[in-house]
Amino acid sequence: MVVDKQTSVYSGKKLNIEIFGGSHSPEIGVNFSGLNGEKFDMERLDLFMERRRAKKSAFSTARLEGDKVIFEKGVEDGKITGEVRAVIKNSAQHSKDYSKTYKIPRPAHADYVAYTKYGDTFDYKGGGKFSGRLTAPMCIVGGILKQILEEKGIKINAFISRIGKVQGKTYDDVNQSSFSEKDIDKEFPTLIDSQKEAMLKEIEDAKFDLDSVGGVIDCVITGLPVGAGEYMFDSVEGKLSALAFAVPAVKGIEFGAGFELAKMRGSEANDEFYYENGEVKTKTNHNGGINGGMANGMAVTFRVVIKPTPSIAKEQNTVNLITGENVKLKIEGRHDSCIVPRAVPVIEAISAIAVYECL
Repeated sequence: MVVDKQTSVYSGKKLNIEIFGGSHSPEIGVNFSGLNGEKFDMERLDLFMERRRAKKSAFSTARLEGDKVIFEKGVEDGKITGEVRAVIKNSAQHSKDYSKTYKIPRPAHADYVAYTKYGDTFDYKGGGKFSGRLTAPMCIVGGILKQILEEKGIKINAFISRIGKVQGKTYDDVNQSSFSEKDIDKEFPTLIDSQKEAMLKEIEDAKFDLDSVGGVIDCVITGLPVGAGEYMFDSVEGKLSALAFAVPAVKGIEFGAGFELAKMRGSEANDEFYYENGEVKTKTNHNGGINGGMANGMAVTFRVVIKPTPSIAKEQNTVNLITGENVKLKIEGRHDSCIVPRAVPVIEAISAIAVYECL
C-alpha cells in the first residue's frame, strides 16, 4: 500500500510547482520557484481567482469559499523574491456529508482507484486531493504567469463553446489574430451573441433531474513568437496537453481543426502562407498555430472537453468495498451541476504555465 501524501509536483525546465492539500484539509496551496524577480499585481490576481470561485448560481456548488490567497513567503510588495509558498484556507467543509459513502465509491470518480492504492491513508472527504478544489492553487501560479506573459505581448483567453447538447460559437467564428477578452461575456464566459441562454437552460435542466452536464472550452493564445516550443517531447501541443490533463474532468484535447482534419485532404488542411506588411501569415489556421511542435506566429488554438461531474444526487449503482456487496448510491452534499464555467480560468492558468515553459 502506498501512503497518500496529498502533494503533486510539476518539474519543468523553468518552473517547479508543488500543489498540496485536499478538499477538506485545513488549507490547500502551492510552492513554486522559477520566477524570482518577476512582479505582479495582487488585485488582478484576486480578480482572476474570483472567476474560478464558486458563486450563488444555478450551476455552481453551494460550498462558498473565499479563496483568499495568502503568500507566506517569497513575495514582497508584489515582487517575487525567491521560492513562493501560497495558501488558501478551507473554511466551508461539510465532512459529515461523506460519512455515508466511506468505501462506497462514486461511479467515474477517483474514489475506487484511490482506495485501492492508498487504503485507509486516503482522505476521501470531498474527493481529497482528487477534488476540483485543487485547481485553485493552480490558478495562483497561472494567474501570476498570465500577467507576466501579457507584459511580453502574449494573451490567453478561454471561453465556453458547448454545454451538453447546446453548441455555441467557437474560435472558428472569430478573428483569431485580434481576439481579446472583450469578445467574451463576463458573466457567463461564452462569446458575445453565442448560445448563452440555451446553455444556462441545459444546466438548469440537468440540475432539476438531479444530474450534471459537461461541455467544451475553447482557448486562444495570441502573441506567441515564431519558434516557441520544440519538436517531439517539448512541443507546444505536448506541454499544453500534459498540463490540461492535470485538470480533473478534462478527457480530451484537440488543436485547430483537430479531429475534423481527418475529413480533409492535404490541400484543404494545409494553411497556405502569404506576406502581409513584411510578416509571414497563413490564410487559414487549421493546424492551430503550430507546425512541427513550434508556434508559427498565428494564434495558438485548442479546445478541451470537460466531462459531467460524477457527484450527482440521482441514484446510481456501485459497490461497498467493505461488505463486498452491490449497492445503490445517492450522493449528498454540495456539488456543481456543471463545472465548465468555473474551469475556464483553470484552462487559462495551465495554458500560461505551458506557454511560459515553451518560451
